[in-house]
Amino acid sequence: MWNEPTAGVASSALRPDSASRQPAPAVVAAVEPGSIGEQLGFEPGDQLLSINGIRPRDLIDYRYLIVEEDLHLEVRDAAGEHHAVDLEKEADDGLGLQFTEALFDGLRQCNNHCPFCFIDQQPPGHRSSLYLKDDDYRLSFLYGSYLTLTNLTDADWQRIESQRLSPLFVSVHATDPQLRSRLLENPRAALLMDQLRWFAERDLQIHAQVVVCPGLNDGEALDRTLEDLAQFAAGDWPAVLSAAVVPVGLTRFRPAGDGLVPVDPAQARVVIAQVERWQNRFQERLGSRFAWLSDEWYLIAGLPLPPRDAYEDLPQQENGVGSIRAFLEALDQASLELPERAVRPLRSSWVVGRLVEQALAPVAARLNAVDGVSLRLYGLPSPYWGQDQVVTGLLTGEDLIRGLAGCDLGDQLLLPSVMLRQGEPVFLDDMTLEALEAALPVSIRIVHGAADIVAAALGDTAKSH
Repeated sequence: MWNEPTAGVASSALRPDSASRQPAPAVVAAVEPGSIGEQLGFEPGDQLLSINGIRPRDLIDYRYLIVEEDLHLEVRDAAGEHHAVDLEKEADDGLGLQFTEALFDGLRQCNNHCPFCFIDQQPPGHRSSLYLKDDDYRLSFLYGSYLTLTNLTDADWQRIESQRLSPLFVSVHATDPQLRSRLLENPRAALLMDQLRWFAERDLQIHAQVVVCPGLNDGEALDRTLEDLAQFAAGDWPAVLSAAVVPVGLTRFRPAGDGLVPVDPAQARVVIAQVERWQNRFQERLGSRFAWLSDEWYLIAGLPLPPRDAYEDLPQQENGVGSIRAFLEALDQASLELPERAVRPLRSSWVVGRLVEQALAPVAARLNAVDGVSLRLYGLPSPYWGQDQVVTGLLTGEDLIRGLAGCDLGDQLLLPSVMLRQGEPVFLDDMTLEALEAALPVSIRIVHGAADIVAAALGDTAKSH
């Protein structure tokens, strides 16, 4: 995802002006063993203040700055002492430093008021990070999070161009100016088509997302959105690389009278047929299906998922487009040559969201055919969110306790890591993994992927994480 720096990136463009809030120091979280950073003596807790006299605003600036072969680093260690470090290195060599945050000057939050915003559909009283409305173009570039382009300043646009921050991931929802402004409750949302032309003129690219709200931006509005986006999808360097169509997700905590309705099976089938017609047209016109439906549409509709090749190179897998199909493919690969007997007899439970239970049932059956394997698949709803059909990643600790109460969970419970906050043993409802373990009379094993699930069911602790 990283782009090499261009010769046109001036140091002055990276230096905050006097009117701007100074970036906080970059706090070191970890140092890669054997790296230049370790050789220099960096330790967790140290603060990187500047590189060649410039304070990086974020991880992007840091990566641009350290490509220089001659570096002068200003550092403050955990004890508060300052150090000046000069070094020479190869341009391709990194320092091996990881930081506690990707943004050193703070998160750019959303200035829209979308009624379908998931952040606004959460109960109060949890950790503050759950209520941060990320709409930061830098996180979009670094990690693929979606932004709306409504809060960018002239300096932001200049930086996107000069540092070639591409591709970005953009929540479009609708291309009709009035409709998009109404959906986002922001008049700046009407500028989208001009912004897409700006990307096209500079050979910069985006991936687009459309969250479909029945009665608002479906039907003819969705037709127009896909057609408008496809105008920027042709040529050797298309400005719009792909479009993902996803159903609106609604929880029981959403504001009353928001006018939103959940997607039902009949509506899902209509949208599937509509988008698949567009896929056929785009295939002829662009040589690609270009627009893809997230897996949820097919699961809600009760229809089989498309075959793996229908997703081409999975351009929006992290957005739930083909992710289940890819996971099933990985499970098939991991269970291609199963042994006749398990490493040791083991009774396991595997918990997933109810929406994906049917798709995963054949894999559980295949594993249960191995002598000594007893794997029970539990597809749970989410009373916490008020959703009967839910994906695995939205299950909370409360859902697990309620859904598994009184169940024979066997010797171990296989818990997919997608339920936990990245890097922390905490669920979306703020319950800790430790609290869940205390509430359930079973050993819990966190599983991180297809091969891990198969190994855990077979009792192969050497291959399981």
